[in-house]
Amino acid sequence: MEQLLNEIKISYIDSGINQMLLTIPEGARNAPYGMRYNQGEEFFIELSSPLFVPKLPIHHDIRKPIPDAHYIGIIRDVLSQLSSILPECFSGLTYFFDPAEILKPCFYRLYKADNDVYLYLLRVDLLPRPFDAETLESGTNDTTQAYSTKRLYLESEIIPLEAVMWESGRAKAFRIRQMISQTWIGETGKGYLVRGIWMDSDLSKFFTKLFVQPGKRIYPFFPVFCKYKTVCATSPILTSDGRRSFIPFLHHAIKFLEPEISRIQETLRDKKFSESLPEFEALRNRVPEAWKATLARFGTEAYLNDREQKEYALSYGIDSTR
Repeated sequence: MEQLLNEIKISYIDSGINQMLLTIPEGARNAPYGMRYNQGEEFFIELSSPLFVPKLPIHHDIRKPIPDAHYIGIIRDVLSQLSSILPECFSGLTYFFDPAEILKPCFYRLYKADNDVYLYLLRVDLLPRPFDAETLESGTNDTTQAYSTKRLYLESEIIPLEAVMWESGRAKAFRIRQMISQTWIGETGKGYLVRGIWMDSDLSKFFTKLFVQPGKRIYPFFPVFCKYKTVCATSPILTSDGRRSFIPFLHHAIKFLEPEISRIQETLRDKKFSESLPEFEALRNRVPEAWKATLARFGTEAYLNDREQKEYALSYGIDSTR
């Protein structure tokens, strides 16, 4: 996948892998999994059985849009395991190769709400993490280690589109519907310690908290977030119904937020996000209660893992305020 400005381009789709995904039995159910965030706020799921990942190449010329057969064979092996463990997660999706991020197999599906089109984009992160994987074979300068893990890191995103470009009946590019201007605020530090200050995180908190009941604790789960210079959503329930349920929610959220984006950005250029901001309180009071139902069943709870590092469990169940 190549992302240029406001476009996501598909350079290669593997028919063998996609044919395998089409054979996922109808009615197959995901094995149980836990939804988690590590201390770095990265989302992962805790699998009920280990995933075995062979050695993968580290380097790839991004000018080469087609992967070699050996790489595709490895991805097919990994997907064969995942489609058995999480069949609902991959049912109905299409695999494509991203030459810029070869350790993140990508999958997509298009959805519509009224006349608007949304891209569901799933990226599975196969980069081995030292404390989350058991090494089966050491890596080299050119390959990752072979490993097993019960922790699968991924990105499950819904992105509003302006247009879909087709070629011979296949989607070749997705033009993102951008509605957020530059989120860079300024710099801090001096010399080599200079770093940029961006408002993306505060925008994500602002967007999400509008659709959450006051007082409910969901950190670090901010499912309505700023990315690609637009308003996106995270779909943590890895089923067809799970991701589909977020489409109308995001659709309503965008309709509500788009006329207010400029004012929200101006507010956050000078102030850190807080639920006590007058601009935030005024907007929250205008959000229909029915729109808060999607996030009402989610909650988070902090805990210490076996290395005594803080992590967070994301739960989904009875509507409650924490």
